[in-house]
Amino acid sequence: MRDTSVAQIQQYFSAQKDYFTRGETRQLAFKQRALLKLKAAISAHSEEIFQALAEDLGKDRDQVEMAEIGAVINEIDFALEHLEQWCTPREVQTPAALQPSQSFIHHEPFGVCYIVGPFNYPINLTMLPLIGAIVGGNSALVKPSESTPNAARVIEKIVASAFDTCHVAVIQGGREVNEYALSLALDFIFFTGSPQVGKVVMQAAARQLIPFVLELGGKCPVLVLEDADLDQVAEQIVFGRFFNSGQTCIAPDYVLVPEALNEALVTRLVALTRSLYPQLGSTGKLITARQVQRLDQLLGSSTGRVVLGGQSDSEQRYFAATLVEQVGWDDSLMREELFGPLLPIVQYRDLDATVANINHYHYKPLAAYVFTKDRERGLALLAKIPSGDAQINAVITHSMSPYLPFGGVGPSGIGSYHGEYSFSAFTYQRSIRTVP
Repeated sequence: MRDTSVAQIQQYFSAQKDYFTRGETRQLAFKQRALLKLKAAISAHSEEIFQALAEDLGKDRDQVEMAEIGAVINEIDFALEHLEQWCTPREVQTPAALQPSQSFIHHEPFGVCYIVGPFNYPINLTMLPLIGAIVGGNSALVKPSESTPNAARVIEKIVASAFDTCHVAVIQGGREVNEYALSLALDFIFFTGSPQVGKVVMQAAARQLIPFVLELGGKCPVLVLEDADLDQVAEQIVFGRFFNSGQTCIAPDYVLVPEALNEALVTRLVALTRSLYPQLGSTGKLITARQVQRLDQLLGSSTGRVVLGGQSDSEQRYFAATLVEQVGWDDSLMREELFGPLLPIVQYRDLDATVANINHYHYKPLAAYVFTKDRERGLALLAKIPSGDAQINAVITHSMSPYLPFGGVGPSGIGSYHGEYSFSAFTYQRSIRTVP
């Protein structure tokens, strides 16, 4: 797959700047038609999506249908249902000193948006921001991840079949293409990816004072309390950790369990993991051989005890579903986000000290999870653990609700989206006062 040339990117950008000034992208009917065209194009290319994600990431059809295609279609349908309401200017009160007059808040589009998609959910996490750009009334340059070339090609075909390039265009490439795109006089940037690249994006945005959203990651903790339902804990952890081979930014990255419950929980985790992921390759593929080797090195440096898994095949990009117990806070597996099918299990005695350690070692993760039968106690604990999002007695699935904002805080991200929050992310509030 060839990188998009600088000349082509500049042509797309200039055409989108001109097209945006005409005002068509702001119109409700235009936005609705654009969403319907995108929905039809995704459906028409569904078989290509299945094939591309099987090749790039080893994803099976059910996983793609739920977390990729289905998630995008649901977001489109939700936007179509609520778009007219979102776009309606809101009248607010006017103080007595400014009477007689009326005051309104309008949501205005930014202009040309640059959307950088990641590799782990290439359809979902590229198309959902695009939906936000469309409903906000913007044009968009979309750069899929170069690490998933088959998915990137399908994304380009979908966009080309649904939109004129003066409205939405796909650019392909890696670091050099990204650096050039970030040098343009963009109106808004939406980036999903690693904190390291997020810092580069933030620096580029700062140079030109471009507003942005960063969706990053972090080590998401699972805190198990002594009254938790261990069968529920095991079911949720195995689902959340090993789905998409652990390459989910809100996946449980490590589990904290009371010493007295460790054996019972580990027994359940081993049995369920062995049942659902019985062999090397069962979880799917990691993105690169280098990532497999990275996990091998981290596991080899760990002082924890491997109770299941540990095998790998870098040539095939496989890493077995792996459980490691007796892990300490200073262990190699606790230093950075793992982003793979490898789960450290940490025992604790003192709950207050454990909460303090979460905040000390892994401050403000993208998500935090607590398992307890006492809802109020769970909420009280979450209040002490700053994170982008959180759940009690479940993992990951909060991201499926269009009624909830999804996003990080500080090192795990800046800004949020999904549903109406996507509309808000891709617009700015403009105050308008009218005097008779």
